[in-house]
Amino acid sequence: MKLLVRHQTVYRYAASAGRVAMRLKLMPVDTPAQTVLEWQVSVNGEPITGFHPNSYGEREAIWIRHDRLDHATIVAEGLVDTRESHGVVGHLSSRVDTRYFLRDTSLTRASAGIAAMARDLPEQDGPLATLHALSAAVSDAVQYRAGVTTSNTTAAQAFALGAGVCQDHAQVFIAAARSIGIPARYVSGYLLAGDGDALHETHGWAEAYLPQLGWIGFDPSNRVCVTERYLRVASGLDADEAAPIRGSVTVAGDIWIDADVRIAQAEDGVEQRQLQKQQQQATPPDSEA
Repeated sequence: MKLLVRHQTVYRYAASAGRVAMRLKLMPVDTPAQTVLEWQVSVNGEPITGFHPNSYGEREAIWIRHDRLDHATIVAEGLVDTRESHGVVGHLSSRVDTRYFLRDTSLTRASAGIAAMARDLPEQDGPLATLHALSAAVSDAVQYRAGVTTSNTTAAQAFALGAGVCQDHAQVFIAAARSIGIPARYVSGYLLAGDGDALHETHGWAEAYLPQLGWIGFDPSNRVCVTERYLRVASGLDADEAAPIRGSVTVAGDIWIDADVRIAQAEDGVEQRQLQKQQQQATPPDSEA
């Protein structure tokens, strides 16, 4: 399946910013489940070419401006050929030992309740079946409900609340998997969720590692292993580390953020300029670059 993506994020500053620095994890790489055919990233219309491999085998870049700035428009767009792998991403190139992904973070530290959920799963036929059962258990324990959590909500808090969004589902799954000795990490990317529907947000899910298979993607929010409708971009110990954009700014006053993702199946005849036109029409006039 060929997925066509245009991801636009606009930062607007109430007062001109004196310095802006951003870490961009917006460049997908080839895996056994996807091949990047075309991709580019730009900030305020200027292409970003300084993407370099990080220790995870993914690519990231740093963008810095020291002059006065009233907005920053980041656009990632391209075409990726994805393949059905039944969730198995495999043994990806990385300089990091998989045991590193047993580490807790403040967002993914397992509470007693999360650890008990993982420990008390019915006996399964091997670790892969255990992971499938764990994904289902997370879906049952944390109902999908938008607006009740934030990007700072921890796995323990979402589990206690019993509600959250894809970030919360993934981080509860990660915390639970690590509590029973299975390395797990957060993945950010895109999901083509419905036939003919081109408007989506970024999506988050989890990967767990089994030596015989490598990394396997689980999406508790949708109760599936990842499919060819998923486009993988970046990973990390938690959602914060895997975020597509992270930065700092020196500015007096408020900052507004407007993010929008357009994704479509290329075989549907949707051209990139059509996605761009849709996105510009949906962007408020005072947010346009």
